[in-house]
Amino acid sequence: MSQLFTKSTQAIFWNNNKTAIQRMLDYDYTIKRDTPSVAAIVAPTSFNKFEKFFFGPDEVMIPLFKTTADAKAKQPQADVLLNFASFRTAYDVTMEALNLGGFKSIMITAEGIPERLARGMNEFARQKNVTVIGPATVGAIAPGAFKIANIGGTIENIVNSKLHRAGSCGLVTRSGGLFNELSNIISINANGIAEGVAIGGDRFVGSVFIDNLLRMEANPEVKYMLLLGEVGGTEEYKVIEAVKAGKLTKPIIAWCIGTIAKHYDSGVQFGHAGASANDDRETAEAKNLAMREAGIHVPTSFNNIPEIISAVYHELHAEGVIKDIAEPPMNVCPKIRRSKEFICTISDDRGDEATYAGFPISSLATPDTGKGIGDVVSLLWFKKQYPKWATDFIETVMKTVADHGPAVSGAHNAKVTARAGKSVVESLVTGLLTIGPRFGGAIDGAAKYFKHADDNNLDPKAFLKYMKGEGVPIPGIGHRIKSLKNPDLRVTGLMNYAKDNFPSTPLLDYARTVEALTTSKKENLILNVDGTIGILMVDMWRALGYPESEIDEFIESGTLNAFFIVGRSIGFIGHILDEKRLAMPMYRHPTDDILYDVPVAEKI
Repeated sequence: MSQLFTKSTQAIFWNNNKTAIQRMLDYDYTIKRDTPSVAAIVAPTSFNKFEKFFFGPDEVMIPLFKTTADAKAKQPQADVLLNFASFRTAYDVTMEALNLGGFKSIMITAEGIPERLARGMNEFARQKNVTVIGPATVGAIAPGAFKIANIGGTIENIVNSKLHRAGSCGLVTRSGGLFNELSNIISINANGIAEGVAIGGDRFVGSVFIDNLLRMEANPEVKYMLLLGEVGGTEEYKVIEAVKAGKLTKPIIAWCIGTIAKHYDSGVQFGHAGASANDDRETAEAKNLAMREAGIHVPTSFNNIPEIISAVYHELHAEGVIKDIAEPPMNVCPKIRRSKEFICTISDDRGDEATYAGFPISSLATPDTGKGIGDVVSLLWFKKQYPKWATDFIETVMKTVADHGPAVSGAHNAKVTARAGKSVVESLVTGLLTIGPRFGGAIDGAAKYFKHADDNNLDPKAFLKYMKGEGVPIPGIGHRIKSLKNPDLRVTGLMNYAKDNFPSTPLLDYARTVEALTTSKKENLILNVDGTIGILMVDMWRALGYPESEIDEFIESGTLNAFFIVGRSIGFIGHILDEKRLAMPMYRHPTDDILYDVPVAEKI
């Protein structure tokens, strides 16, 4: 893998660090990425489904998930994990991701992961061929393609340091702070960096100097490399051996900071856990000398790095190895941005023609398009293109529940309100307000309880016992008039349609076994139309490939009841128009239909 990141690389961000994520998205917008570099956020304690961020002047929604597994399942293309967990959980988060698979690289910001755990984690990552950046790192960058979190600083500093587009230097450091400083130095004295990695300050990090330099050696965009080490450790000697063996042939500039340590009487540890020399070979002075002797460009001090960079760069430029780089066009992030109050993900009316889930209305509305109301529902309610058998079933449901006569409570209310001189809208609302647990709600209940029984492998007897324990009559079972001898033809029609068109109907098959038991006790305890609709909706969604969790969410949110609401609104409006057409007077309920029991009020 010669390139760590590309312009299509996407990451899963573990921990909702809004500032770091926004900086990544500002970088994406500046370099004109087509897609945000953050595909998902793992926020275990959040109950939100998404977080809004700015993408230039506009906003984007990034989905939130409770676990890395859920995020990876929904965003399989995201092959980078940005682990912003604390040092107490960073190890577990990393190991989970390594076991999940599908990640090419993992960055770990936490410092202080116990060394025994860090060594095992890094070895496991090598076995999995995963590049680990860190622990204790600010990240990495592929200029003009992908930037991790806060590396490079503000967007202004990034542009000033030429990190908005690829240069020619491969930069590898331990220090995150000095990474930014060196990026700026390289931009002033050369043409910027092609790839940069801050490997992290802990004693045991995942990818070490040699890992990154060998990758950069294979990257044709990298023409020379700069390594900034520090006192402590012996990783620089691996680079020396690779140079001597001819594995690293590109010019390397290197320096180990911490040469001042020789002036202390006793051992001293600098800011990083790994910045402490345990023997003479680990001192900055010894490593600088060894690298110089191997032919690496080593300055006499840190202050001389700029002139070495300039010399190497201009020599390669004169040889034609490095070409002049044209500055690419950039976007400029607005200084002032306003967050939107409303969100719409189903339709868009800003263009020449309004769209339903991306489809122009004209492509759906007229008969010649071959689309029906079921297609519109699938787009606007579920943001999916359902196959014809499913959209036809949706339409069948709506036609089936459109009306059930004037005596039911909803139609009665609508008729009474219409006769009071109210408008169609006002009359319709009074009818709709009766829809709930006792009128229409059995669709939701049937789907919920029958699915629960099926999910938990309850046989019919166990299901009936469970419902008795819940103190709830089985929704979807029973009819006031219809029975085995007098079947409901609406139910028959729905079942026949499902039999002929559904790929399978496992929940309906289960419900029929329950019906066989209930009707053996009383023949009108049949599967009624509400129950059949709710159960077949679950079968439909399962056949369409929805995960069980999403089907449960449909049920809990009242989606099933929505089919009844839309269908029954047709009937309610019909009754309202009927009342107005007949010019019926104000309704008063007959007194002989009321039981009066009004004793004289007791005096207190």
